Amino acid sequence: MANESATIVQRLWNYCNVLRDDGVSYGDYVEQLTYLVFLKMADEQTQPPFNKPSTIPVGLDWESLVEKDGDELEVHYRHILESLGKMQGMLGVIFRKSQNRINDPAKLKRLISLIHDENWISMDIDIKGDIYEGLLQKNAEDTKSGAGQYFTPRALIRAMVEVTNIQPGMTICDPACGTGGFLLAAQEYLLREFNLNKEQMKQLKSEIFRGYDIVDNVARLCAMNLFLHGIGGDESPITVADALAADPGDRYDIVLTNPPFGKKSSITIVNDEGKADKEGLTIERGDFWATTSNKQLNFLQHVRTILTINGKCAIVVPDNVLFEGGAGEIVRKKLLHECDLHTILRLPTGIFYAQGVKANVLFFEKKQASETPWTEKVWFYDLRTNMHFTLKTNPLKYADLEDFIRCYHPEKRHHREESERFKSVTYEEILGRDKVSLDIFWLRDESLEDADNLPEPDIIAAEIVDNLEAALEQFREVLDGLGESQ
Repeated sequence: MANESATIVQRLWNYCNVLRDDGVSYGDYVEQLTYLVFLKMADEQTQPPFNKPSTIPVGLDWESLVEKDGDELEVHYRHILESLGKMQGMLGVIFRKSQNRINDPAKLKRLISLIHDENWISMDIDIKGDIYEGLLQKNAEDTKSGAGQYFTPRALIRAMVEVTNIQPGMTICDPACGTGGFLLAAQEYLLREFNLNKEQMKQLKSEIFRGYDIVDNVARLCAMNLFLHGIGGDESPITVADALAADPGDRYDIVLTNPPFGKKSSITIVNDEGKADKEGLTIERGDFWATTSNKQLNFLQHVRTILTINGKCAIVVPDNVLFEGGAGEIVRKKLLHECDLHTILRLPTGIFYAQGVKANVLFFEKKQASETPWTEKVWFYDLRTNMHFTLKTNPLKYADLEDFIRCYHPEKRHHREESERFKSVTYEEILGRDKVSLDIFWLRDESLEDADNLPEPDIIAAEIVDNLEAALEQFREVLDGLGESQ
């Protein structure tokens, strides 16, 4: 299975290299594959043994595309994209604002032929899902395009899902869904761990998953990714919207998410003289504990809102959420009091495509109103100190997270034992810390004291780059802040 999908990925990707010479980026290429593979699969469903009525109007379908050539093909393809983008449901999400980026009709014809040669429907869901995931990962590796910000390491996603202890029928949301990694990992977990009945399989396909993303192209990739994995039907589970704009009203049993990195939300305003200024975008909502332009703090508050009582969340946040004063301190106090913030995983550097990121995963449960705080103690797992990863030579693997999963003890979370990397801190101790800081660590950094323990030169170089990137990002935030105050 893995070899089959890897072969198809490589064949499709080799052709991408040809298109890149014509200025078609990785992201654009994956996007065009999204449209074309969808049209091909829709066509296959109308053939034996399925014989389903076509979801694509006649004249806008795969058959109409295959029979054309030259300039006529390019014109007709643009017409298909524009027409389907105006439709409702899954079609509308996938083809929304779609455009043809392959302007050479001969190369467009070649790509159509490559896709036409495969029978996509007959492939196992895992195979075609692996193909698409492989293409998305290659897209994420193209850091110049910024695509990496939407790609969370799959090993981390799997570990977050494993410890959340999802049960059949639970509703699952990612309010910053990117290409759908968390939703797909949750689906994979449910299929692997449970023998689902017919009703539960129906729920899995069309009822329990929900995703939001503000970027059209990313929401499109996500919708197609879910479709290739058997999720979604006439109605799309993905909404193109700013999740922070308002309380959607819906509540979910599970929230799994890695909101986009970047400290502040801002909008660009062009004044009468044609100069562009960035203005901080402060989110004001009655359901939020604090009003702030810090995007990460706002996502944390939003996630707490959309959870059901006793609903569970795993969310990736940068270090500043753990120690920042002002709104950060207010949010941490409220989170500790109104939710059970039971676990924090300190992540290593070098695992995200966005460099310079120091991040953590917060695990908490939303609780009903209470005069006494729900959090009794917070357990910290330090996967950062003396851990060295790079995206290419030493990427984070699932095996690197297995000790965390064992320590987390998802089957009986209240029966935990401390270890070298796993320690607990009481609510009272945290409340007594400056600004109620959750930035807690205790392990000795061996590389600072013993030259023999230094990591390999390429890892040291990568960590230096990470630190420089982080410092530059902080300087940019200071500069933006100065600009806003003038």
